[in-house]
Amino acid sequence: MYPQLNLEPKAKKVRPIYQGRLNNFIANGQYKAMNLPALQDVQRVSDDSTVKISVFSVPGLKRPLFKDVMADKATKFRPAVIGESFGPSWSTYWFKIDLKIPKSWKDAPRVELHFDPSDEGLIFFEDGTAAQGITGGGERIRWIVPQSFIDAKWHTIYIETSCNGMFGNAPGADNIQPPDPERYFTLKSADLVWPDLEARALYYDFTIIAEAARDLPQDSWQSYKALDIGNRIMNTFDVEDRSTIAKCRKIAAEFLGTDVDSEAVYSTKGDIDVEAMGHCHIDTAWLWPYAETRRKIARSWSNQLELFERYPELHFACSQAQQFQWLLEDYPDLFKRVKDAVLNGNFDYVGGSWVEHDTNLPGGESLVRQFLYGQRFFEGHFGSRSKTFWLPDTFGYSPQIPQLCRLAGMTGFMTQKLSWNNINNFPNSTFNWVALDGSQVICHMCPADKYDSVININDVKNSVTHHKNLDADHVGLLAFGLGDGGGGPTDDMLEKLRRCRGLADNVGGLPRVRVGKGPEDFFADLIERTKGGKDLVTWMGELYFEFHRGVYTTHAKMKLNNRQCEQLFHDLEFFATLASLYVKDYDYPKEKLNHIWKLVLLNQFHDMLPGSAIEMAYDEAYDMYKEAKLTGSDLLRKALIALGLMNDTDLGNLVAVNTLPWPRNFIGTVPTEVSAEKDGKPDVVCLSSEENVALLQPVPAEVSANMVPVTVEEIGPNKFKLANGVLEAVIDGGAITSLFDIPNNREVVAPGQKANQFVMFDDQPLYWQAWDTEVFSLDSRKELPPGKGQIILQSPLRCSVLIEQKISERSWINTAITLNAYIKPKDSSTAFDGTHLEFTSEVYWDENCKFLKVEFPVDVHAESASYEMQYGIVKRPTHYNTSWDVAKFEVCCHKFADLSEHNYGVSILNDCKYGFSTHGNVMRLSLLRAPKAPDAHADIGTHEFSYSIYPHAGPLGANTIKLAHEFNSPVVFARVESTKSIDAVLDTFVVEGTDGLCLSNIKRGEDDSDVPADYGLKSSKGKSVVLRVYDALGGRQSGKVLSKLEIAQAFKSNLLEDDEEELKVVKIGDKWGFDISVRAFEIATYKLKLA
Repeated sequence: MYPQLNLEPKAKKVRPIYQGRLNNFIANGQYKAMNLPALQDVQRVSDDSTVKISVFSVPGLKRPLFKDVMADKATKFRPAVIGESFGPSWSTYWFKIDLKIPKSWKDAPRVELHFDPSDEGLIFFEDGTAAQGITGGGERIRWIVPQSFIDAKWHTIYIETSCNGMFGNAPGADNIQPPDPERYFTLKSADLVWPDLEARALYYDFTIIAEAARDLPQDSWQSYKALDIGNRIMNTFDVEDRSTIAKCRKIAAEFLGTDVDSEAVYSTKGDIDVEAMGHCHIDTAWLWPYAETRRKIARSWSNQLELFERYPELHFACSQAQQFQWLLEDYPDLFKRVKDAVLNGNFDYVGGSWVEHDTNLPGGESLVRQFLYGQRFFEGHFGSRSKTFWLPDTFGYSPQIPQLCRLAGMTGFMTQKLSWNNINNFPNSTFNWVALDGSQVICHMCPADKYDSVININDVKNSVTHHKNLDADHVGLLAFGLGDGGGGPTDDMLEKLRRCRGLADNVGGLPRVRVGKGPEDFFADLIERTKGGKDLVTWMGELYFEFHRGVYTTHAKMKLNNRQCEQLFHDLEFFATLASLYVKDYDYPKEKLNHIWKLVLLNQFHDMLPGSAIEMAYDEAYDMYKEAKLTGSDLLRKALIALGLMNDTDLGNLVAVNTLPWPRNFIGTVPTEVSAEKDGKPDVVCLSSEENVALLQPVPAEVSANMVPVTVEEIGPNKFKLANGVLEAVIDGGAITSLFDIPNNREVVAPGQKANQFVMFDDQPLYWQAWDTEVFSLDSRKELPPGKGQIILQSPLRCSVLIEQKISERSWINTAITLNAYIKPKDSSTAFDGTHLEFTSEVYWDENCKFLKVEFPVDVHAESASYEMQYGIVKRPTHYNTSWDVAKFEVCCHKFADLSEHNYGVSILNDCKYGFSTHGNVMRLSLLRAPKAPDAHADIGTHEFSYSIYPHAGPLGANTIKLAHEFNSPVVFARVESTKSIDAVLDTFVVEGTDGLCLSNIKRGEDDSDVPADYGLKSSKGKSVVLRVYDALGGRQSGKVLSKLEIAQAFKSNLLEDDEEELKVVKIGDKWGFDISVRAFEIATYKLKLA
């Protein structure tokens, strides 16, 4: 009935005022006592009759495990009180908490301990079982007391706390500043609480309703409805009458539905728009050291194990096999529970790699080992491999990642970091990402642009509205859970997700979210929905990250150690493989090899190798590199001794072993331990390999006639000339004013320019100091003043000029510029002409926000330059035509960069650097940075590095590839009485073929019966050898693999060494072999099963 008279006028709600009111209902502000927070607890107690607190301070900065603390006679607990402070930073305290639940609480449906130490902690039962993690500051401080404790008797638990926040120990609110070593944390609460669970449920109801009013489209009826519902709830609530909570919840159900208190809310049918997955991104080290991460894992994962019991819909995706390994070592009881949760289907191991590694800086074989060791761990412990590469937070993506993923058994790839681009908006969310060889993975970048959602209306909404490929697929993945510093999903998040789904089903206006699937199911469904990916767009090549470009250079010694270890392991596995096949009493040292490889892989974590962690983390990393090098060098020495390539005397003929697969010349100084010179003078020798590629011997007299000696002379004040019949270099104050290529009649240095010119830039990025360098820094270019030179080496084989230059009042650089004699190649079977000008620098660096680079302006013009990456080459523009070109003002490269015209080019080689740029004709190698956060002492100290310039006829070709490898691969010297027996061994395995075919690594098979098995995986009978081969130039290559040992079977395998395609083996003279064909930039793995 519609009345005739209107005697009760009604005003239209003033939206901003009514909307602003909503927050007061749940906030702990000035109206707390009159609103919902006042009724959150039925009762709360914390006196000595219910809670007794005592504490043990662990000496120093040790982090003992529970069993060690309890077994230590020095463990003495003293009384502690609320309000007491504990520190300093990084120290550990163990709290003993005695609890007695009041007798009057016997019927309480739940009792909780609210323990807030302001820092991080882990609760243990008396028997040492880990119960749950704690994050202070109100983040995660509630622990549900077991029902067996509600008996009015005293019960004891222990809480280990670490004096650091979730994001370390930075002073103030700026987390990336260097840690404060004197930070203290206050024990804020240790209360027993009988919570009002209905009041807490209303809190969740109201939170989502208030967000809907604020964040749903303001012109939608749903947002108006939410505003009305919220105000009705507030009008109904009476702080004096607890029964009004149920009335308020009934009103909330008008908007959210009636199923939001259980997983039944997800049972309704219909299309799903958002798949929400629990995740806990734990940086393996960052603003805290590795040692603290081991505890973060236990805190975070124990939380999820508890949540599984209350929220059966929860799926928790967790990557990084290293973290599982640490849990197994430190908390075996937790690992067993994780394993059970995996079997139950809630805990999803994912990623397939040892750590969430950087993908730009590690070498190719390192990326292989990340997947090999990660997948073997998962298969060994959980029975299967991961099908999804999970890498949410890394600083750019190598173009070969799709190929490596497919070769490691993974078809899906999840990430999101390109949402941080600071110049261009990446155009895709779900797409086929295609590698240099044509291999593809389905890539999904979380449309909410985060991997650590705490769940709100916006994140659910943005998972669809920010999806950039809705024409092909409409489903977005939403990864939720506290991240970076660990933590993972909370009950608050899961409750809010239930209400988001209830809202979507009941009133609409919000994408339908589901909790209940893991990453593998997400990608399987995605592949099915998109017809095997055919509906998706394609992105070819690298995913260049337009941010954090400084990480190619920061913490230079990390980069140096990484590359040195990669080369050491390459050589070690080469010699150890041969020794294990030829020497009866030699055992392939697989366990030790695995250990040192894993140390290096760990340090390739995406905040460690890039240089963006704190100093304490790098102290740990350098200890690991030291161990890896010492162990690796010792294993190498033992393999060489077994092969007869090392003895305890200096008698015999000098030889050098070449572990590269092509003939090679060596001119240089001999290590003291094998040198014939005993007067302290450098022993400069020339060695060459011919018939046996692997063995370099002194060049005989008849070959010496084909050698053009090198000369050096001072041609003016502080001006020198080096010449060897091929190159003629003029050095003036350290800069190269002329580099003339005699055979090609070509000046390499651009007219009027100076090569090897050191330049400094101001380096003050907008915020992220260790991570970023910005394009505006290029406007501050300043040349270093000329240095003073002197001749330091003058022989027919090798000449050097030393240039001493001042960088500033605190820093200096000394550079030896060296040219070798020229050895004329006799024919195609001998070493190639690789004449280059070499620079070896020693630097003392003590700068503040500066960037040191070295420039080579060359007389070459091309629209793009070529940069070596893992197993391939990436071309990038030399111009600034578009914003996408501008963004690449600093890029990553490995052993070389090249700028070439059709008939001539120049390559810049290096032995440990990764940052580079080529714009116009200026090739610029990045050398050192000086950021002050998060490590205040990053890169301060002494550095040594080498680089060289190699002019060449024709475009980029095999000679640059070979020379770059040689520049990074020192020969191994020895003195032997006879080379006959060695000749028969060193070239056991050979790859012959076209120029771009490159034999990368030789190793033993992972599952051979004569090497120790991993994780209980099944061994194979017999011995096998694995050869990694790739095309280095970008064209199909063909050739043969030859072996002096009889091959019973040969297979083309994947990175995990599964037998895939069997190859036909034939006898070729006195060798066994098979034909191979490799696609452009293909990474091919061959397994040779020996007879």
